[in-house]
Amino acid sequence: MTGSASGKDGSSIFKVAVTAGAGATIEWYDFFVYGTAAALVFPKIFFPADLPPLVAQLAAFSTFAVGFIARPFGGIVFGHFGDLFGRKKALLVALLTMGLATTAIGLLPTYATAGIFSPLLLILLRLIQGVAIGGQWGGAALMAIESAPKGKSGYYGSFVQMGVPLGVVLSNIVFFIMITTLSPDAFQAWGWRVPFILSFALVFIGIYIQTRLEESVEFEQAARSQEDTPKEHRKSPILQVLTRHPLKILLAGGAFIASNTCFYAAITYAVSYGDTVLNLSRSAMLACVVAASVVMVPSLLLFGSLSDRWGRSKLFMIGLALTGLWSFAFFPLLETLSYPAILAALTVELVFISIMYGPQAALFAELFPVAVRYSGASLGYQLGAVIGGGFAPIIATALFAEYASSLPISIFLFGVCFLSLVCTWLLTRHVNASLVGKGS
Repeated sequence: MTGSASGKDGSSIFKVAVTAGAGATIEWYDFFVYGTAAALVFPKIFFPADLPPLVAQLAAFSTFAVGFIARPFGGIVFGHFGDLFGRKKALLVALLTMGLATTAIGLLPTYATAGIFSPLLLILLRLIQGVAIGGQWGGAALMAIESAPKGKSGYYGSFVQMGVPLGVVLSNIVFFIMITTLSPDAFQAWGWRVPFILSFALVFIGIYIQTRLEESVEFEQAARSQEDTPKEHRKSPILQVLTRHPLKILLAGGAFIASNTCFYAAITYAVSYGDTVLNLSRSAMLACVVAASVVMVPSLLLFGSLSDRWGRSKLFMIGLALTGLWSFAFFPLLETLSYPAILAALTVELVFISIMYGPQAALFAELFPVAVRYSGASLGYQLGAVIGGGFAPIIATALFAEYASSLPISIFLFGVCFLSLVCTWLLTRHVNASLVGKGS
């Protein structure tokens, strides 16, 4: 059970949760800025001008996927050091790494200037972004959850989950301002760089915020219990979790695939689909994504709190079922070309995803002992992110190119939700069986 026996007092844990959520918002802003740029501008500036538009878009989304491929490595590295030396130190390093990589992307030369070196440098910096975000989520979530009062882990963990939609809102607002205030030529020439370079200022704000965090209660208690054990005799947390909890990691990753896939289909592929296939206004599509993401924020708090009373896995599976079914309404609503219908499609999609994502931080944290929790929770989360978010825009783009219809994309999203539903059910049975085996 996560949450200390006593937790911090109400005002203190609320401060921890809000502070961790604010830091997560800045980190996710950096990660999502890339996704929006990959959908709108990268195909034109980081690849040869004579590439067919579809090929250029697939290439841009491929560089987007690179960040996801690197995320498990970030989970391993930061999880290892976060379990050994504390969540706070690992978070600070992850935030600084992310901020510097994002700023550097805004300073890259285009393909017209540097040729093949331009996309190669872009891929390298995206890899660094992936490593950083791979270490950020577990630390931020555990800072809040491990200091929460008993029975409140879902609620306080959802504050960190709010960093995702808030990062989407912040990144899309910046792009919206640039698109609506600049000419198309100016935006493509230099305006797209502003959201990335802005990260340089945000990283200092984030570091200031993170230094105000106190180390989590449960980690401090676990660290004190190991003070008598020489460091050279302590086993590597990542090796411990891989040898003792491999099935939990795999099933947790499988459970998260659908949430991540459907989320990036909504906030990244839908923008590209509206722009290149439906010929909708870029600014209007971004505005719809922002508005839907705003609704997602209180939804995460609601479902995180409900999971404390109704159970994590039950809500998680309800969210999977609803999201899978909504996949068949999502694209037809976009294809009406009606912005109210598009807003409804995105809003309902993100609310259904919130039913999963709100309780997820507490659900994953509760799977692992404190000593290996950062490593275990991060690795499960990031494995699901690689398969889900990283390849979702590429698969959706390829399916539409092959069939000239959105129905195969809806079937793909439904299938992913069914897969995650099975993994969540198996995970619940595995956890319950292990508890019975221990005589709990």
